[in-house]
Amino acid sequence: MLHVASGGVLNGESALRTCDTCGNEYWMAFEVRVVSGETYHFDCFECAVQKLAPRCEHCDCRVIGHGVEVSGRFFCCAHCARQSGGIGREIRSAVGAHPT
Repeated sequence: MLHVASGGVLNGESALRTCDTCGNEYWMAFEVRVVSGETYHFDCFECAVQKLAPRCEHCDCRVIGHGVEVSGRFFCCAHCARQSGGIGREIRSAVGAHPT
């Protein structure tokens, strides 16, 4: 689960946060806390995706949708899973999948 909080005000002034991906300082940066307890700051969703989204094990693109899982391996789509030898195995949506 992710917790997202937007930038805030510190002592009456806008608090600048530095993006953990690109290093940009931005007063409207937001914070993301991941299940492991780590906290990140980003100035845009693109930077958040680049830092946090997993990569497809076949085509190496960022998995920003639900993706699919085959035997604990994650792919952007069923096609990539099949291309990686997923035929004959269960291919299911990774939505709500619990990491092993």
